[in-house]
Amino acid sequence: MNSNNGKIQQRIYTVSELTFSIKSLLEERFPFVWISGEISNFRMPVSKHFYFTLKDENAQISAVMFHGQNRILRFNVKDGLSVVGLGRISVYEPRGNYQIIFEHLEPIGIGALQISFEQLKVKLSEQGLFDEKHKRPLPFLPKKISIITSPTGSVIHDILKTIYRRFPNLHIEIIPVKVQGNGAEREIASAFELLNFRADTKDSADLVILARGGGSIEDLAAFNSETVARAVFASKIPVISAVGHETDFTISDFVADLRAPTPSAAAELAVNKKDDLVRRHIETTRLLTSCFFNKIEHFRIQINEISKRLIDPKKKIQDLRLRIDDLTSRLIRLFENNLRLKRERLVWRVNSLRVNSPLVQIKKVNDKLQQNNDNLLTYIRIYLDSKYSIFRELTAKLNVLSPRSIMARGYSITRTIPDSVVIIDVKQVSKRQELEVMVAKGSLICRIERIFNNG
Repeated sequence: MNSNNGKIQQRIYTVSELTFSIKSLLEERFPFVWISGEISNFRMPVSKHFYFTLKDENAQISAVMFHGQNRILRFNVKDGLSVVGLGRISVYEPRGNYQIIFEHLEPIGIGALQISFEQLKVKLSEQGLFDEKHKRPLPFLPKKISIITSPTGSVIHDILKTIYRRFPNLHIEIIPVKVQGNGAEREIASAFELLNFRADTKDSADLVILARGGGSIEDLAAFNSETVARAVFASKIPVISAVGHETDFTISDFVADLRAPTPSAAAELAVNKKDDLVRRHIETTRLLTSCFFNKIEHFRIQINEISKRLIDPKKKIQDLRLRIDDLTSRLIRLFENNLRLKRERLVWRVNSLRVNSPLVQIKKVNDKLQQNNDNLLTYIRIYLDSKYSIFRELTAKLNVLSPRSIMARGYSITRTIPDSVVIIDVKQVSKRQELEVMVAKGSLICRIERIFNNG
């Protein structure tokens, strides 16, 4: 406030000015801060930016993590997760809200890689990548083995030493890849793509060993990635996963067709001992040879026994010819008897049909129908004649009693106009009233001049 001529002037801020001042103050005072809390109200729109609230028991603050930073996180952000992160304070001027924009996040109490491991394990398990129905058996004696591992270090030497000790001269192919650090996931996945591309060619391998030595969870991160897991699952060739020490478990172990506790154990599982196979081959050959000669001796004895019981084929053929002749004669007689029986039945049925011919039955029915028609017409005429006589008698009686017959004898009927009420009493009419007088032939319109009451 300033004083001018005894008056106090007060600074009046606009909303924009005040908000900008607060924004400048906060962003200068807190350029970068470490902050911890619990995530709530998490959401991720189509922009793939993270928006959430970071809270503790007494307060909360809005938070944002843009896609450029959150895409490198090794774990899934979700509500209820306690995190610690590095961010900068910012004020969103259009709404006057302050928030923290995170550049880095990591979970509290358990490492990000461990969380990523557990979350990916649950995800792939739910999608069926660990199911036993997808596990393929290993080839009994692979002609070619492809080993995906680092070309340096003791792992590849241990595998080769073990394989050549068990089965010398076996075709081994080494596909060199990075087993940790940036680009390791992509190189391992590319190795599987190469093997799948050659799967149906003469250069195809029969078995794949994915191997590396032991290390921390950070060192084994590539083998706990979704990229490598899906590459192992998509392999057209059976896969043995031999990553880390015996106590180490990786996602690739769960997806592979077989897990080996160590790279050396993978080599032992991949091939049998050649000496053992040679010994088994010799033993099996001896057993097969013995069984073969025993079987031949058994067949020789059977042939001798059967030969002694054999009958002269010529005599057997003659016996069969005689039997054929006998059966043929019997068959002809049976056929002739059957034919004669069928012919007799046919004649009997023809005669029965003639006796009971439908034409005869139809003629009888027509005659009966004609007789019934004639009788019916006669009865109708008699009935109509009797009814006509009664009708004429009733007509004569009706004519006698008809009013028109009475009027023909000189009588008439008088009715009022216009109601047509028949007059039977002089009290029904009055002087000068017009009446209709109906006679036998026509009617008269009359007016009453006088009334005589004889009652």
